[in-house]
Amino acid sequence: MQKFTTLTDVAMTLDIENVDTDQIIPARFLKSTDKDGFGANLFRDWRYIKDDELNPDFSLNKQSQRGSVLVTGNNFGCGSSREHAAWALSGFGFKVIVSSYFADIFKENCLTNGLLPLQVTPQFLQVLFGAFKVNPLELVTINLEDQTISCAGNTEHFDINPYKKLCLINGYDDIDFLLSRLEAITQFEEKYS
Repeated sequence: MQKFTTLTDVAMTLDIENVDTDQIIPARFLKSTDKDGFGANLFRDWRYIKDDELNPDFSLNKQSQRGSVLVTGNNFGCGSSREHAAWALSGFGFKVIVSSYFADIFKENCLTNGLLPLQVTPQFLQVLFGAFKVNPLELVTINLEDQTISCAGNTEHFDINPYKKLCLINGYDDIDFLLSRLEAITQFEEKYS
């Protein structure tokens, strides 16, 4: 996984609530267990009218610049527990998903795959949507070490599991974390064997 400390980028917005994992990546694309290729089918039934014709009315298709931050409505990632949803978002190029609420399993799937699900208050979410309506190219900054998100002169603190924060900052998956503690594990085993 890539290390994540601070990210400044434009955001893409999807002002829709209760987006379930079947909309994020429809079930008919779940035939692979390899993470590659899922980004092409992210929001497939909303992004395309038919075949490969882009839907000009879908908000992500209207946005002129693709950013690595997705700002979306409340209760993002509800529905089934498919890990493929995190793979699709990451494969599309997102590094951070901002919402006022995430389904628990979806949130854990994101963190396990190096994608930051950043939960803000409903009020701050509306501030973000308002800022992007005024200026779609407004920059947003996420500082994981300080646990802050800033945009258009507004800043909010966010919570994150300390273990997952450590993993994201160091670019660790769970195995990498264990390997980083190999000396301590070996000493423990020697002491108690």
